[in-house]
Amino acid sequence: MKKTIGVLAALLFLFSVSGVAQRGGEAHGGSPGASGGHIPEHGPAPFRGTAPAPTEHPNFADQPGHPSAPHVHPNGEWIGHNSGPADVHYHLDHPWEHGHFAGGFGPGHVWRLAGGGPNRFWFGGFYFSVAPYDLGFCDGWLWDSDQIVIYEDPDHVGWYLAYNVRLGTYVHVMYLG
Repeated sequence: MKKTIGVLAALLFLFSVSGVAQRGGEAHGGSPGASGGHIPEHGPAPFRGTAPAPTEHPNFADQPGHPSAPHVHPNGEWIGHNSGPADVHYHLDHPWEHGHFAGGFGPGHVWRLAGGGPNRFWFGGFYFSVAPYDLGFCDGWLWDSDQIVIYEDPDHVGWYLAYNVRLGTYVHVMYLG
């Protein structure tokens, strides 16, 4: 009897560990070579240096298998966040016109998208809109189910960065209330 209980306890432990591992993979899965599944510990540092010459639609695929959208490497490097505060694509005449997002930033606050599209999407009773310049970078987002993390943008006043956990990509977003 004690042997049976011991074997059952061992099997229960193995199944529970296996279930946790599978759940984590489903929730944070991504394409190989990209940073999908990894949640950055913090947002990008303020840009210091010379911004690259503006291009209408740059390609951010910095390595084979990486997305052509702005993305974050597992080492925390934010690829594509190098235009500095003078980038005209993110200039707002009235920054924070809808107030400031107060729902929490960073990996401790993972949100599931609940609907909408790039022009107006929501989660947890908060509404956002993707920057017009970034619309092409969120084509593969699932607006009713993807998990995202919001980070403060240190360079572009009035904007936040929405990081898609599944894809490992991010876009500039405006808080709508």
